[in-house]
Amino acid sequence: MALTFLAAAAGAATAFVAAPVVLAGAGFTSAGIAAGSYAASMMSSAAIANGGAVAAGSVVAVLQSAGAAGLSGAAGAAVAGAGAVAGYVASAIA
Repeated sequence: MALTFLAAAAGAATAFVAAPVVLAGAGFTSAGIAAGSYAASMMSSAAIANGGAVAAGSVVAVLQSAGAAGLSGAAGAAVAGAGAVAGYVASAIA
């Protein structure tokens, strides 16, 4: 039981810390979307699909907001929760 709790806590912490690094690595940076990145490709596709603009509230817009300003409290909790579930599942499989 203690090992399962520890795995869930480790998963939550890892996900919470890794999320900003992953966003920046994908190209969602505080300076905007990085040219030639995966984020730029997503933005291009979203703009083409929406007639030339990226819609407010779209996946690209939300990820760029998180990349620029950091995760909100709710988003941080969601990421940590997903990490906790992943840690729990990993400990149950092992």
